[in-house]
Amino acid sequence: MARKKERTEAEKQQLLDEAQRDRERRLQGYRERALRIFPSVCAHCGREFSGKRLRELTVHHKDHNHDNNPPDGSNWELLCIYCHDHEHSKYLEEEWYEEIQPGGEKDPPATYRPFADLDALLNDRKKKIS
Repeated sequence: MARKKERTEAEKQQLLDEAQRDRERRLQGYRERALRIFPSVCAHCGREFSGKRLRELTVHHKDHNHDNNPPDGSNWELLCIYCHDHEHSKYLEEEWYEEIQPGGEKDPPATYRPFADLDALLNDRKKKIS
């Protein structure tokens, strides 16, 4: 069995410095800032997250602009992955199904009436039976 290579003190210090830089960089990211500002609860469904499940909590940009990251977090809300997917699917559906603008043309109403003569047919049937 191969032996593990022992690290020198300089290599250990380099690894520690790199880990510290990574940690500082992460703390500057908007997700980490949002997790420090807001409670670990989904803003839509109210589920609480902690420990390993905290990774299921995501930051949603209310205006859908990922470059808009104010320091006070006013453009963010924490959503679980399910509510976040639902929120973005609503946004996509809105693009597909555009609302009619005021003054815009509307489709003509349907003119087909499938049950228009049903009453007459039922009355004829009743007459034949009696």
